[in-house]
Amino acid sequence: MDIITGKILKLNNWEDGKSIGLAKEAGNKMIASGMERDAVLSALEAVRQNPGNFLADTLLADLAHEILRKNKNNEVSVEELRESPLPFPIWGAEQIDTEAIRQMENAMRLPVTVTGALMPDAHVGYGLPIGGVLATENVVIPYAVGVDIACRMRLSLYEVSPILIGQKKGIFENALWDETAFGMGAAWKGSKRAQHQVLDDEAWLATKQLRTLKDTAMNQLGTSGTGNHFVEWGSFRLHEPMFGLQPGEYLALLSHSGSRGVGAKIADRFSKLAMEKHPDLDKSVRHLAWLSLDSEDGQEYWLSMELAGRFASANHYIIHKRVAAAVGLKEVAVVENHHNFAWREKLPDGREVIVHRKGATPAGVGILGVIPGSMGDAGYVVRGRGVSESLESASHGAGRRMSRKAAINSISKRERDDYLKERGVTLLGGGIDESPQAYKAIDEVITAQHDLVDVIGKFTPRIVRMADEPGDI
Repeated sequence: MDIITGKILKLNNWEDGKSIGLAKEAGNKMIASGMERDAVLSALEAVRQNPGNFLADTLLADLAHEILRKNKNNEVSVEELRESPLPFPIWGAEQIDTEAIRQMENAMRLPVTVTGALMPDAHVGYGLPIGGVLATENVVIPYAVGVDIACRMRLSLYEVSPILIGQKKGIFENALWDETAFGMGAAWKGSKRAQHQVLDDEAWLATKQLRTLKDTAMNQLGTSGTGNHFVEWGSFRLHEPMFGLQPGEYLALLSHSGSRGVGAKIADRFSKLAMEKHPDLDKSVRHLAWLSLDSEDGQEYWLSMELAGRFASANHYIIHKRVAAAVGLKEVAVVENHHNFAWREKLPDGREVIVHRKGATPAGVGILGVIPGSMGDAGYVVRGRGVSESLESASHGAGRRMSRKAAINSISKRERDDYLKERGVTLLGGGIDESPQAYKAIDEVITAQHDLVDVIGKFTPRIVRMADEPGDI
């Protein structure tokens, strides 16, 4: 039987050190399982070239980690900002406050930045403004992804009339009360705990932190957070033939939430780690500290972020399945997308970059996305037009026009409720800080990006479930 020796590995350009020993050990286990030597050498070379892809592989993870440790010297060490920001396009500039634009300008001064863009729903965030799109070279910025990693939209369509909501309002309300869980510590217990294949994902075993987050994932699967997270019944007007459906009005379920405690803890750990690695970074951009994707930390964040994305998608799947089942419906079509995430993409000139969309929707050619309004306003399903200047992106919502604190201090409960009553919207839970008046006009935001997306349908909310008022949680 063939074996993998140190000599064979050296002939294949492996250098002396711990990694060659780990490669030999893993290679011989693969041969023992029946693999041919050439196939084993190819597999080991794949680990050497892209170690981050194997951090969740039970056989090759130790080798992958060791290769990444050896690569740590490849991290970008230049921390001095550019004297002036790289130019970037802005959509809907007249609706964006100057502080958000200043934040984007600061991000465009980073030495790792390649290009960027600002969407019309933009407002101030940590480091990168919400609505900011930032492309970097071989680094990922945890705060440019966001605290709620893989925050996500999902719209389910049902081939029935939305008139049903009015005819059986109590049933639809009860489905939202009984089959959703909202709030900071929201979790399902006992027989209500959800099951989904995401809980069997090998990535949960890839790092120490992810192993500790597995229980959090099991408890929070199928739940929603606070703030602007929601699950709502409504009417959807389809403008063109699609999904096997003809244009017309359909019942729809729309949700907005992310990766819950899983994503929050990943974001917290790696954001702090990135800032520790760049202690001399100017204070104006300290929250935009980065991790090299040649490093172990960078690859662990990337793997964790992608797992959080799969978990967020599973959250929405469970929510929609349960809520729809409670009223006896089964979806005929689904549209969903992340908007707090990072992707490997190529620019028109062929350069590979890491595109961070913090509160921005992917809008590549033909890509469908959901851009919601507020609890009392319409949302839209859009099809991307692939505009390179926007990094093939669009807004992720209407965007706030006032902070949460300002909304609480300036909008009364009566004003909010009158607004909703005029539009026939029933609110279950919800805080004053999420009042429709705290948001920009969604139609103006959509108009400001008419060159980025085509609208293919309009969602009008009817029954909205959100986290309870702060004092009632």
